[in-house]
Amino acid sequence: MRQHCRSYRQIARHTLACCTALTVAVAAAVLPRVAVAQRPLKVYISVDMEGIAGVVTGDQLGPTGFEYERARTFMTGEALAAIAGARDAGATEIVVSDSHGNGESLLIDQFPDDVRIVRSWPRPLMMMEGVDSTFAAAIFVGYHASTTSPAGVRAHTISSANLASVSLNGVAMPEAGINAAIAGRFGVPVVFISGDDVAVDETRRLLGDVEGAVVKQAISFHAASTMTPKAAQQLIREHVKTALQRRSAFKPYVVRAPVTLDVIFKNYRPAEMLAFLSSVQRTTSHGIRFVGKDMVEVSKFLEFIGTYEPGLAP
Repeated sequence: MRQHCRSYRQIARHTLACCTALTVAVAAAVLPRVAVAQRPLKVYISVDMEGIAGVVTGDQLGPTGFEYERARTFMTGEALAAIAGARDAGATEIVVSDSHGNGESLLIDQFPDDVRIVRSWPRPLMMMEGVDSTFAAAIFVGYHASTTSPAGVRAHTISSANLASVSLNGVAMPEAGINAAIAGRFGVPVVFISGDDVAVDETRRLLGDVEGAVVKQAISFHAASTMTPKAAQQLIREHVKTALQRRSAFKPYVVRAPVTLDVIFKNYRPAEMLAFLSSVQRTTSHGIRFVGKDMVEVSKFLEFIGTYEPGLAP
């Protein structure tokens, strides 16, 4: 009888040991996946208007234009599509920069309640205000080609009225390049861009094979063959999801510091007056050079020259 009792106890101990080992093995397999699922995925979305589907002329780009209100709905729709695509890929936190015109173009009452929106100006980081090293990726929606591009709908860099060229360390930049360099300062890669075919191609030549959504084909500065808004929104949603799913394939665009900024104005006087600053060198009749310790300093300088005027009030 004692032998039987010992046998039962041995069987019980063996069974318990096996169950414990199985529990540990299951936990080891499941917990890493749970940890990954719960890990925050922060996404930064910068939205401009000139590269939005259907947008082609100045009549759509400012509050006095007859189709501005309609263009705002197009822009908002593409921003919401990018948010949806980011959510599809598992994004847990999203910041959206309203980066066109007066910085008040997006219809923010249509946005999900947990999305933060950066609005109006001035901003130290311009179209990338709010980005930092906690973000996993940056997304550009509605972007356009650079002022040095011979093609592209509404092609310009920062200011179509005032700037003829903006270069970083000797390389002429579109806004996508400047903003990618700001994101790169914080170790954040750009994974997606939408706009016309010229803007997407120009950005890919600079940044590499980022995911792109071409929502219109440029015909001229004021004309394009465009997708409908709904079709463009679906395309953006799909490609944003794909971009974030393969985000590990992209590297931040890092401009070596110190950063040499060269700006060529369309007018003579800004270069003349800015050269009065000891930190600014006049390089040509219309050109100046500023050397910043990093992209944050360069961004602040660009915001200064684009915003400051003696009559600022309050």
